[in-house]
Amino acid sequence: MTAPAWTAAEMMTIAASRQLAPDDVCFVGIGAPSAACNLARLLHAPDIVLVYESGTIGTRPDVLPLSIGDGELCSTALTTVSVPEMFRYWLQAGRITKGFLGGAQIDRYGNINTTVIGPYDRPRVRLPGGGGAPEIASSCDEVLVTATHAPRTLVDRVEFVTSLGHGRGPGDRRAAGSTTVGPTTLITDLCVMSVDAAREFVVESLHVGVTRREVVEATGWPVRFVSDLVSTPAPTDEELTTLRDLQARTERAHAAR
Repeated sequence: MTAPAWTAAEMMTIAASRQLAPDDVCFVGIGAPSAACNLARLLHAPDIVLVYESGTIGTRPDVLPLSIGDGELCSTALTTVSVPEMFRYWLQAGRITKGFLGGAQIDRYGNINTTVIGPYDRPRVRLPGGGGAPEIASSCDEVLVTATHAPRTLVDRVEFVTSLGHGRGPGDRRAAGSTTVGPTTLITDLCVMSVDAAREFVVESLHVGVTRREVVEATGWPVRFVSDLVSTPAPTDEELTTLRDLQARTERAHAAR
């Protein structure tokens, strides 16, 4: 098979961007989520409202931010509010339709760990922590997750639940006091997964050139596939050109700082 004219990372970003609609109000994380959300804004969702944790509302960056404190976000935002107002009025009041998250570990039920690897009191690795992710996971109407597909990332059970997904299955999320839908989609560099009735991520589409065996070997639980498994639509020329232009602008801007 001829190698595709795009990278696995580009496929993941483009597949993630397709999950967003023009009428979404999206709480954006830095990194892959930010790239996907801004790609959607530049293509099929020009009216999407992007919200970053630093308090920027309706931001339209020309380049991807280095962090939530990047001046590019504030200078291109419709308005900037305080962090307490951001969480209380926008997030916890139910005004965010989609949240985009990533994590060091994600399990089959969409629980996310960004706290520690290993025992909490004697960890092998101490991670950055939750930040606003626990609130995003519990208060956004729906949560989308991006991750590089590897057994150490997609684990059977996270070692610490920083951000609640679906607990250990149906009913756990509501029992914890959350009334929102929670994680619905996991987009990786190999495939797209959706949550089934058991509240478990199952593979719904394979990216071009990816096999079932590759996904099974890269997943830390006995992953299942939907009966009507399809191939993820290949990136279009417009999607690739727009993403690469955005990344090139970002590299030039950051190199000049």
